[in-house]
Amino acid sequence: MLMQLKSKTDQEMPGPVVSERIRQRIINAGERFNSNDNISAFIQEGELDEMRLEVEHQLQGVLRALVIDTQNDHNTIDTAKRVAKMFVQEVFRGRYEAPPVVTTFPNVSGLNELMVIGPIAVRSACSHHLCPMMGKVWIGVLPNALSNLIGLSKFSRLTEWVMTRPQIQEEAIVMLANELEQKIYPNGLAIVMEANHFCMHWRGVKDNDILMRNSVMRGAFLKDPALRSEFLSLIGNKSPSC
Repeated sequence: MLMQLKSKTDQEMPGPVVSERIRQRIINAGERFNSNDNISAFIQEGELDEMRLEVEHQLQGVLRALVIDTQNDHNTIDTAKRVAKMFVQEVFRGRYEAPPVVTTFPNVSGLNELMVIGPIAVRSACSHHLCPMMGKVWIGVLPNALSNLIGLSKFSRLTEWVMTRPQIQEEAIVMLANELEQKIYPNGLAIVMEANHFCMHWRGVKDNDILMRNSVMRGAFLKDPALRSEFLSLIGNKSPSC
């Protein structure tokens, strides 16, 4: 009888919130969970819904701390719910979703000429202020006979998966380059990103005309100036130095 009562009591006691359970799994595995890391391997079925509710609860506290009357202000009654859904299921979902399935196929024709993909629309968020980063990405690939090839849509899917996280632009395209190299194994890979940072528009200096351009050049693009120039000319010379 005592054991039954204890069991019932244990069941009624709340366990750790979902964020703590996920965090502990990551710590136990010796992995990191920075803002731009993907942690989908540590999230179990149904926990994203729990996370959304937990984020909603915490955001309600933020609105309360900002002295916003969410009980009587019809514009903000559901704001915490909407923002929680936006963070977990939309703008930061690249942290919580498994990588997209990217089917590769062999380079049967032995293609070895420059391929340029883009512009691919980019929607991300600055990890410093959680303000939007909106821009475009161009990708250059120089395959070899042993390279894998992927469909054009997969470049867009991988880019979106990497970009939908809080991060800085400099690290974002390095992560994208790493993902593409691991799937294609090209002779050369080049990525150029151009983006507006709304933390510059909305706050601070409030300058609407500032763009940031940066690039990653690997393999043949790093060693061959002619190849690099050809890529930059094909994308309209969107180089960091232009």
